[in-house]
Amino acid sequence: MYSNLPNRQNLVDKFSMYIKLESNNGHLNLQWQSQPYLKRNIELYQSRHEQFANLFNQKDSTREIVQFWIDMAFNDLPQQQDWEPSNRVAKAWEHLKIYCEKSCYEATKQVLKDTWQAHINESWEEYLFICRCLIYSDNKFRQILEKYNSRTSLLDTYITGVLIKTIKDEAGVAKFSKWRLLYKKSDKELKEALLRDGRYEPEISQMLFARKYFKLVYQMNKVQNPTTRVSKKWPEPDSSDFAEAAQYYNAEKLLVCAPHEVAISANTTGEQLKAGMEICITALQNYPKSITPRCSLEALKDAGCEFDALELGLISVDKLEDCTHQQSSLINQAEAILQQQLQALKPDQQEILLLYYGLRINQQEIADKFHVTQGAIAHRLQTIERKFIKSLYSLKSPPIWVSKYVEQWLATNYKAPIYADLIQATLVVAEKKLAPPEREILQLCYAHNLEPQVIANQLGINQSLVQEILQKTQAKLEAAVIQEIDILIKKFLQIWLAKISQTSPYLANLSSGDAIKAKVHLMA
Repeated sequence: MYSNLPNRQNLVDKFSMYIKLESNNGHLNLQWQSQPYLKRNIELYQSRHEQFANLFNQKDSTREIVQFWIDMAFNDLPQQQDWEPSNRVAKAWEHLKIYCEKSCYEATKQVLKDTWQAHINESWEEYLFICRCLIYSDNKFRQILEKYNSRTSLLDTYITGVLIKTIKDEAGVAKFSKWRLLYKKSDKELKEALLRDGRYEPEISQMLFARKYFKLVYQMNKVQNPTTRVSKKWPEPDSSDFAEAAQYYNAEKLLVCAPHEVAISANTTGEQLKAGMEICITALQNYPKSITPRCSLEALKDAGCEFDALELGLISVDKLEDCTHQQSSLINQAEAILQQQLQALKPDQQEILLLYYGLRINQQEIADKFHVTQGAIAHRLQTIERKFIKSLYSLKSPPIWVSKYVEQWLATNYKAPIYADLIQATLVVAEKKLAPPEREILQLCYAHNLEPQVIANQLGINQSLVQEILQKTQAKLEAAVIQEIDILIKKFLQIWLAKISQTSPYLANLSSGDAIKAKVHLMA
């Protein structure tokens, strides 16, 4: 059963409190929870905005306050004052969304009243979840409010009607089952639910991949099969469905297009796939409990959260700051070295750089100016670039640290790469290009944590061959990283040369007058 939700006591509460759900021994408790930063925003307007303050002194001015936030959200009206927050439009939207929390409750209550539900608590959370997904989707909520006419109805009445229709369309009243929930939710929603349930990579990618083939089998064998679909309720899958889905999983994970986290996983069985789908269902069923309005750091601090102890999922804040500092330091060192190389160039080499990178004159026109061939200009530019690249390599020679980087990646991030890291993304691509025996041995060693001797016994080969393949495979990965570093260095150099050619005093003072005259002459 569930508890009735009391009314919010006053106008401030209506625009600053959301519904909090708690389950206690099968009883679903619903209560209002304050969002402090929204409450403070209302109090700010009460103290500084005379018209807004007067609305709160009137007996029933809910409609007018709603319109105040709508005008601000849609049209950024009235004109912004110095004392107002810079993100006042975003906060106006939040006030409107949180006001509609009561409509989410009323719509859910009405749909459940109209239908008999055996598992009413699960339905409560599912239906409330559907409502909140609509309200807290910026685009969808905006589209709904665009059709609202304040002269014909209250916002509560209008939103509740929209939500009732949405629940019936989305949940398919009288058709609800946990398998329908698993089938209907998007990859994005399932991934978010798994994250909130405490799951991480590579498990999440593997579950999403397994769900893909379970849906395919379940649709063909059960949902669209007239011999098994004897009622509107979605049927239960059986062991043969999970076994068939597992066969698809095992076959498709071998393809190059399979996600890295899936490709390195072991073969799965029907029972294992079923267990994974049950985990997904549980995560999705629990997901509505954690759907609340977006909380800012400010609001979390008001609730007593300590942020000093917070850590990022994959890397600590201290390490992140160290990494950022090191990157900044490395860039500064690189620019200093390039500046030295620039100063060491001959005047005609500097002028060629200015014309080519700064004024963007093509090589043939530069060749005409210097009375040489286009090939000669191309050769000079390549010579200059090689000098710069060689100087950058002296900063931190890739062969020295790449080997350690690849070893560390294989040991720590091979199972769940960080794709935002360009080098790790390069390693994932390079790993997919390895020969099948090389990939298999690499996966057995670093994804399944097997010793070379165990791998050799499993594959029926000598341990020395396993170690040789691992060494050659790591060398291939290192070569891919070095190649990517070459590309990144060249890109960095191109950007730096273009920037410095347009702003550097060395080149600007050198012969900018001649260069500009040359450009005018050449473009004439």
